[in-house]
This record gives sequence, structure tokens and C-alpha cells, in this order.
Amino acid sequence: MRIDILTLFPGMFQGFINESIIKRAINKGLVTINVIDFREYSELNNKQVDDTPYGGGGGMVLRCEPLFKAVESIKTTDSKVILMTPDGYQYKQSMAVDLSKFKHLIIICGHYEGFDERIRTLADYEISIGDYILTGGELASMVVSDSIIRLLDGVINKVSLDSESFNDNLLDYPVYTKPQVFRGLEVPEVLISGDHAKIKAWQENKRIERTKERRPDLLK
Repeated sequence: MRIDILTLFPGMFQGFINESIIKRAINKGLVTINVIDFREYSELNNKQVDDTPYGGGGGMVLRCEPLFKAVESIKTTDSKVILMTPDGYQYKQSMAVDLSKFKHLIIICGHYEGFDERIRTLADYEISIGDYILTGGELASMVVSDSIIRLLDGVINKVSLDSESFNDNLLDYPVYTKPQVFRGLEVPEVLISGDHAKIKAWQENKRIERTKERRPDLLK
């Protein structure tokens, strides 16, 4: 997979692409991530990418030209364009699964007060990661990219993926490791029983219990 991220602040992505699972996925050739400063596509001499809004209002608005030129310069027949915006569709695990099947994603990070409404015509998907406002789309684009990359074949063990939260609309079950007793807190006896059928049943029951307690909306 190839992911191109259009941003005004490419330096924010250094830690993201150079650490942990994402770095390993890049090194294994499972994903290519290009962080592109779309300021370089500005047609103005001072590389300005924003301007005051027509009709008045606070803040500055991203101009059309730089983003249209940037997207058009890298888009192929395999590309899907994602616009990170607070009024986009709420991001869910099912969307990550769908997006992981594409060969090329272009992610646009908004900034400032907002973006010219015509920029929406570039997007195949408009995505929000939650009902709150960030200073820009950079952090949101990392969240979306991470959730997609970890689903690619060879990035994470498939057994781990199959038992995660939100599969079958259930949260994950509790897990434990050594020591068996820590400060009076003990590992549930069933997990050390060696009875795999009982363990599996316990895990499924705990998934349902935890979902009912914390996210009953998922069971509707």
C-alpha cells in the first residue's frame, strides 16, 4: 500500500514513520508513506496557501489551488482521497478494514479556520475521528493511517487482529501475564486451568460483559 499525506507541517510525522510497528511495516516493504508539504504547490510568490473568507468571519481558509494541484500531481486510477474534517463521517473499525483494501490513499490534512468548500470535490471520503476539534488534521491522519496499516497482511499476527475490540461489535476480553499474583490481585483461575474450551467460553463471556458495561451502543 502507498499512503500520501498532504500537510503543511511534515515535521510532525517524523516520530510516526520512524518508530514501532509503522517503521517495521515500512522497512518490510508493506507500506510506503510519503509526507508532502502542499505549500510547495502554491501558485503565489510567497507560497501562501490560505486567505480571508468571503463574507467575513474569523480565521484563515485554505485556498483551492495548492490542494488541487497536489492531489492531481499524485493521483492515479488506484487512488482514494480522504479529507480529514470535524464534520466528516465518524471513523470506525469497519472503515479501517474497508480502506485497508485499497492500493493508494491520499490523505488531506486541513488546518487554520477551515478549507475552501470546493476542496471537498476532491474527496472520496470525509472522515472525523471524534466530536472534538484539533488544530489540524495531522494527528487525525496518523490515527487513520495507523489503524489501516496494522491491518495489512504481514504487519501484525492475524490471531491478534481477530480477537481485538470492535470485531463482531464487541470489546476485547481481559488479558493477564506473569506474575500470577501481584499485590493481592490474582489471575482468574480459569486462565491457568489448561482447559481451552473453558478459557474460550470465559473470554467470550467477558467480551459481552465488558461491552454491555462500557459500550452498550455497540450491541444495538
